[in-house]
Amino acid sequence: MTRRFIATLALLLAAASAAQAADARLVSIETPRGAKQAFILIEPQKPVASVILFAGGHGALGLKSASSMAWGKGNFLVRTRDMFAAQGLMVAVIDAPSDRRSGMNAVFRMSGDHAGDIGAVEAYLKKQAPVPVWLVGTSMGTFSAADGAIAGHADGVVLTSTITHSHPRWDIAKRQPDGVADMALARITVPTLIVANREDICAQSPPSGAARLKRALTHAGKVDVVMLTGGLPPKSEPCQAQSRHGYYGIEEKAVGAIAEFIKTNSK
Repeated sequence: MTRRFIATLALLLAAASAAQAADARLVSIETPRGAKQAFILIEPQKPVASVILFAGGHGALGLKSASSMAWGKGNFLVRTRDMFAAQGLMVAVIDAPSDRRSGMNAVFRMSGDHAGDIGAVEAYLKKQAPVPVWLVGTSMGTFSAADGAIAGHADGVVLTSTITHSHPRWDIAKRQPDGVADMALARITVPTLIVANREDICAQSPPSGAARLKRALTHAGKVDVVMLTGGLPPKSEPCQAQSRHGYYGIEEKAVGAIAEFIKTNSK
């Protein structure tokens, strides 16, 4: 066995052990606007921080329990949720709200309604443990993470495989050609980490977009960029989860880099 395989296996076993020790359950709360917001909650003992994870795509997981969902189980942030818990982080994996069962497009992910829903989850987590709450998004989920941070519902934010080139068919293509980079990122004041894979060939998340994001985050407490490389041979299309875009095969590096930044910059 290679050293890489052994290291990956050890991390996966540690994550599985942490998942067994942690209390994973399905939670549903009512947000200020009256919507029901469901999420998987994993509570390790004495968490050092909390993370709200936003899957990419349409984000409608269709959660049936803490371990059963209709869609998205292979998404980068969904499939690594136990790895985050193994790092001592309380984890909330967000489903689409009750009035968005068919999914969340970019317009909704940037809305005040969505920001309010995120704020409700943030408040819930802080009642469970008085620790910083970080928003972590991947791909389309970066619209959500940025939206919540802009609204002030975060102690830190992590953007992975960020959408910085809107698809021509999207409703936002003309007014926001650069996707998340065209949001009001200057209003984010908390520490921010940008993660990308140098070999990501998804047209909507070019690695070069990381520099544009960093320039736009003019008031963030701290901004770091982590560029990863490689992964296992892709088993999906370039913009899907089992590819360089989804850190397929280098999950431990991605989660490790994110967790290190969160722990170092949490107060």
